Amino acid sequence: MSPPTPDRSPVRALVFDVFGTVVDWRGSIIREGEALTAEKGWRVDWAALADAWRAGYQPAMQRVMQAKASGEAAWVKLDELHRGILHTLLPRFRLDDLSPAEREHLNLVWHRLDPWPDSVAGLTRLKARYPIATLSNGNVSLLVDMARHGGLPWDCVLSAELFRAYKPSPAVYRGAADLLGVAPNELLMVAAHPSDLAAAQRAGLKTAYVERPLERGPGGAPENSAGQRFDWVASDFIDLAAKLGA
Repeated sequence: MSPPTPDRSPVRALVFDVFGTVVDWRGSIIREGEALTAEKGWRVDWAALADAWRAGYQPAMQRVMQAKASGEAAWVKLDELHRGILHTLLPRFRLDDLSPAEREHLNLVWHRLDPWPDSVAGLTRLKARYPIATLSNGNVSLLVDMARHGGLPWDCVLSAELFRAYKPSPAVYRGAADLLGVAPNELLMVAAHPSDLAAAQRAGLKTAYVERPLERGPGGAPENSAGQRFDWVASDFIDLAAKLGA
């Protein structure tokens, strides 16, 4: 059997996973949390809280999609999922005494995540050649606030919220291609998470894997990419821009 014919279609637009790929969610939560509790004289393991908060993300999305499929509940914004997960963590980390306003401000830390050092410069280079957009499970208001906070130069903000689904649903990836006016195989999905890229590949998109070894902190294990093949592999966005000729 002859090998499959390579896909020679051009890349016409790029979409990006955001949490961990563009911004440092873990470090940002730790920095804000430590500042909050230092004012009160409290000692909190903010690294453990950040990890636990993020660990609740996938199970919470799965529960929503199962409830939505059965007709028991409607789709829920990521802000609401984050709020529910945080509520379960406050007693465990002895943060019950936070006021309602402090709890809400803490929940919205996801709107204020800091970019990785190469993100703005790399996105700016890529934007000079391609339309660039988010493609995140974060809701639109979250992504807009994050862009303004970090100076992220998106051409537009695309969110799973627009499709009332979460990645890895193929409706999210194909919906993004449709909104950008390109064929799925003309859209490049950029992410630090092989599972996200595998879902994008199944939906017909091209893929670029960008390594973020510090996403889960020093010594944290990145998601396993063994056995997966991507159209591009880059060390950061500057490297990706160079490989794409931007």
